[in-house]
Amino acid sequence: MLELIDIGIERDEWVLRNVDFTIGEGEIVGIIGKSGVGKSTLLKIMAGLLDANEGKVRLNGKQLFGPSEKLIPGYDDIQLVNQDFALEPYHTVEQNVKEKILSRHKEDQNELIDFFLDLVELTEIRLRKAHLLSGGEQQRLALARALACEPRILLLDEPFVHLDQRLRWKIANYLLELNEQQKTTIVLVSHDGAEMLGFVQRVISLNNGGVQSNSSVEQMYYQPLDKEEAELMGSVNSVRLNGKQVLFRPNEYALEGEMKINLKFIKSIDTGLTIYNYFATDTNEKIMLTSFESLKHVERISILKHEF
Repeated sequence: MLELIDIGIERDEWVLRNVDFTIGEGEIVGIIGKSGVGKSTLLKIMAGLLDANEGKVRLNGKQLFGPSEKLIPGYDDIQLVNQDFALEPYHTVEQNVKEKILSRHKEDQNELIDFFLDLVELTEIRLRKAHLLSGGEQQRLALARALACEPRILLLDEPFVHLDQRLRWKIANYLLELNEQQKTTIVLVSHDGAEMLGFVQRVISLNNGGVQSNSSVEQMYYQPLDKEEAELMGSVNSVRLNGKQVLFRPNEYALEGEMKINLKFIKSIDTGLTIYNYFATDTNEKIMLTSFESLKHVERISILKHEF
């Protein structure tokens, strides 16, 4: 269990303060927030790579210390993959992975290197030096290095940002299997909560220097605290009904029942899997509804809010 107790960090002014939450062993947790809210900073504190000005981090009841109190910063059981990548630039791809597993037998080293380079699809450039890799290739190499360590806790900062959709799902599926089989705790940070859907079990949103929400994915998605939080989790519609702002997701509607909103069809975009239908309301509010068939003949809908 990883505990953050009243964490605060100051950079001329307080970036984070009174951040307090617990992540259980084997949990997959997402942390969301707009750019600059302190997500990446928080991960570095959790990894023992940055000192907090206030508060404590504990792993299974034992306090973890930052770089000012350790000769070698960080912990073997906690691996962070962030946008710094922390590679050895003039070593080859395979050497970069090997350096993380030198304590293993040589046969095990070779097997692990082959496996993880295949996972992140870097096998064909295994002899290329790290500084010659693209940003996406460096990110994948950093992930391979972290996974080869077999950590108890894996901290991922925007891990899928440079990956195409096919490779994203390949790696995400491996992480889900790792979590299921090894009970590896995974913390995923992103400014785009939509990429967490179907992956994380719980979401913590940061705002104004602290924790704004800490809830299940479903509740964060369907019952956000405000429009800003809603937008972090993906597309959301906002309309005024009876003098109040109502937020609803593109799938939270019905074509029958008590019709509450009159619509004027604008266009449909067919992605092959889902059709995005765009409308304007009587007061010219723009909304988008998802469907499997075009809704070009629809003139009214009812809002169906999910309840938790």
